Amino acid sequence: MPSFDTVLDPNLVEVRNAVDQTTKEIVTRFDFKGTSAKIEIKEKEITVFGDSDFQLDQVRDVLTLKMSKRNVDSRFLDVGKPEKMGGDKVKQVITVKAGIEAELAKKINKLLKDSKIKVTSSIQGDSIRVQGTKRDDLQTAMALIRKEITEAPLSFDNFRD
Repeated sequence: MPSFDTVLDPNLVEVRNAVDQTTKEIVTRFDFKGTSAKIEIKEKEITVFGDSDFQLDQVRDVLTLKMSKRNVDSRFLDVGKPEKMGGDKVKQVITVKAGIEAELAKKINKLLKDSKIKVTSSIQGDSIRVQGTKRDDLQTAMALIRKEITEAPLSFDNFRD
C-alpha cells in the first residue's frame, strides 16, 4: 500500500553553521564592540545573550538571516521570553523544534479526515504516516498539508509505492 511520512525535521548541521556564522559576525560588527552580545548552541537549544532586549533582537535578526541563507526555515525556532540576568544583562533561550507535537498531529489528522481524500493517517511517535490506495491521493494529501499547515515547515519522507 503506498504511503509517506510527514515529519518536522530540521537540518541541525546547518543550524549549527548558522550559529557559528552569527558568532563571527557579532565579533566583527562595530555596534557589538564592548558589549556582552553572544550566542551559544547546545544540542537543540540556542541561547542568546545581550545587554538589552534591543540587542537580543539584533542578534536574533542576524541568526535568522544566516539561517535563511543556509535554507533553514525560521519556523523551526521557538523563541522564549527574555530573562534578566545579573547586572543589566539579559538572555533568551531559543529551542529548535524537531518532531511533530501532539496538537499539530491531531490537527493534521483532522484535516485529512475532513478533506474526504481516500487516505488514512496515523500518528507514529514524532511523525504521521499517511497511507492510501492510489499514488494520486497521496500527492493530493501532500498538497493539502502544505497549503493548510503553515505554522510548521513540514517535510515528507519515505514515499513508498
